[in-house]
Amino acid sequence: MSSLRSGKVIISCAITGAIHTPSMSPYLPITPEQIAKEAVAAAEAGAAILHLHARDPETGKPDQSPEAFARFLPDIKAQTNAVINITTGGSPYMRVEERVKPAATFKPELASLNMGSINFGLYRMLERHTEFKYDWEKPHLESTRDLVFRNSFQDIEYILETCYDNGTRFEFECYDIAHLYNLAHFVDRGLVKPPFFIQSVFGLLGGIGPHAEDVAHMKRTADRLFGDSFRWSVLGAGASQLRIAAQSVSLGGNLRVGLEDSLWAGKGKLATSNAIQVELAKKIVEGLGLNLASPDEAREILGLKGFDKVAF
Repeated sequence: MSSLRSGKVIISCAITGAIHTPSMSPYLPITPEQIAKEAVAAAEAGAAILHLHARDPETGKPDQSPEAFARFLPDIKAQTNAVINITTGGSPYMRVEERVKPAATFKPELASLNMGSINFGLYRMLERHTEFKYDWEKPHLESTRDLVFRNSFQDIEYILETCYDNGTRFEFECYDIAHLYNLAHFVDRGLVKPPFFIQSVFGLLGGIGPHAEDVAHMKRTADRLFGDSFRWSVLGAGASQLRIAAQSVSLGGNLRVGLEDSLWAGKGKLATSNAIQVELAKKIVEGLGLNLASPDEAREILGLKGFDKVAF
């Protein structure tokens, strides 16, 4: 059911991610306490789903160990009933066996799953950012000139099989049209079941662009491949975040915001929190005459197992 038909729009919020580095914004949450606080505030602002990564609290470097997630997952669950979405993308530098461990350990209602390999170019951020607090930041960006974010068919199948018996459903992250066809391949094999929650990603160097025609083409292709069996959401990288969000909602879709995807809350204005971006997205939704889905409504729409069936 589209958002236009149901009148309900799911807002996801990606709290910290593994793309931006601490020197880019003083508001990027790094420590477990910061991540938990930002997540709860985003939920209070209207996010039904919280998409979570972990970081080293000393350096801000991405950390995909279950121990890192254990430092904030219980705190978030104790303060909000928002759906917790644990990344299996981790960082593009990590192997799939490392990336899947938190989802396998904590058995969340929802986990992200990247649906294909892409060049993953972050190096152009060095044109805007030249001074760094930590030694790892500049090499992290520079080395993406020669980085392929590997998500082979074998990798995808490994994540699916690892989480099969946990009741975890997936947010299928599709960075290009081919990734929709990759998802269709796994549907044809019976390895994933509807409703499919498709998160289309726009504006990352190496994936599909942020033009309005790119967004429309992604939606048309998903409609043709999956009919009424999917729920569509979008995320726009950087400055395209809210524009693409508005286009998605007008087409009957859902949206994702958060400091993982964009550090901004307007041209030249750093977002001082994730919640501010959620509030801006809420204005778009309500301005189009629609309402935000609550966490429990999102669970019903996406066919999730429930808040009480996770392992944290």
